[in-house]
Amino acid sequence: MLRDILSGKSGIDPGQLANAAGLPSDPASVAALMQQLQGAMNSQGTGVDWQIALTQGQQRAANGQLTATDEQQTQLRQAFHIAALWLDDVISVAELTVEPRMMTRREWVTATMPLWTQLAEPVATSISDSLTRVFAEQVPEEMQGMVANASQLVRSIGGTLFAMQLGQVVGQLASEVVSGGDVGIPLLGEQQAALLPQNVSDFGAGLDVPTDQVQIYLAVREIAHARLFRHARWLRLHLTSAVTAYARGISIDSSRLEELAGSFDPSNPEDLRQAMVDGSLIQQKSESQLLALSRLETMLALVEGWVDVVTARATIRLPKADAIAETVKRRRASGGPAESAFATLVGLELRPRRLREAAAMWQAVTDAVGNEARDALWSHPDLLPTEQDIDDPKQLIARLTSAARGEPEVLDDVDQALEDLLRDDGAERPHEA
Repeated sequence: MLRDILSGKSGIDPGQLANAAGLPSDPASVAALMQQLQGAMNSQGTGVDWQIALTQGQQRAANGQLTATDEQQTQLRQAFHIAALWLDDVISVAELTVEPRMMTRREWVTATMPLWTQLAEPVATSISDSLTRVFAEQVPEEMQGMVANASQLVRSIGGTLFAMQLGQVVGQLASEVVSGGDVGIPLLGEQQAALLPQNVSDFGAGLDVPTDQVQIYLAVREIAHARLFRHARWLRLHLTSAVTAYARGISIDSSRLEELAGSFDPSNPEDLRQAMVDGSLIQQKSESQLLALSRLETMLALVEGWVDVVTARATIRLPKADAIAETVKRRRASGGPAESAFATLVGLELRPRRLREAAAMWQAVTDAVGNEARDALWSHPDLLPTEQDIDDPKQLIARLTSAARGEPEVLDDVDQALEDLLRDDGAERPHEA
């Protein structure tokens, strides 16, 4: 069927195939789809060609892209400079040694795609494996001898379609984000802060707020995010490892795939398209996945909550800071179409549910012990507040205030027992010269 489509011998509209894959069905996109599928059929590789995702994302992002004017560049550089100075007063983490960047949407896609593909690869592999397995089970007995070669074809085409979808999602996301750290996870390189001038302008267009205040506020958020990940050097690997560990547990519902295979009408691919965009092919989360997701959400909430608190303190000089902050919160609560599409495609929502509670905890810690003691909690993962601390920060604050007064740490039962054991063990052995 696919060979007939690609050779023009089929009565199936290629635009319908593009629509089934969740891709635009304009002539240029359909032509690109046919070219990519033809390449997949001729490919001898076993993995997903992620260059397809990059190309698709760059092309999608370039649609409607505007280049920042010299005036915008100058304004944003000044905003970054002010942001760094204001943050120095409210945080105790080191300054960045890499100059912030102003990025076009296409540049943002290029810079962030490596991490997007890292997050998506487990799902792409699961889809390809499931397609191959279902294909082998569904093929008629008289065609079993062809399965070995055809299975590789199915795997290649499944991976290609997924990569194209991911590229479309990331390309669309490039029109929604305003900065490198806008989605919480560290998408850019270490210490790299960035704003997208076109999207910053779009963000402020519907607000009754002076442009310079919007620019400074967003620059403060971005610099705070980048400086946090520079200060807590373990945090980047810790967070990305948590995301990929969760993603590796995602699997495809083969029974649902078999249903689609048995009822698939090539001339009416709406069922296939709907299954790919509503996430019904992804199995329900396992208990281990739910646990991993809870840890991940806690970590993301701690990062975003800290950024919220320090941004609020750093931008107290901005008359319209509260209005801008409220807009940021509304955007974060609702998310954009591309974020929803990514959550469907990969099975992972990027927005933490407990952000408000985490921000309240960071504010309480700041009020109790100040900026330096608060930021010292990021020096090691064992010191970081837990989910229980977010629920009730009283014990955390009591521990921090006692330490600030120089009082000995109050040990829990387990730590006290360990301390007693070590003390007794040391007392039984005489000092050796």
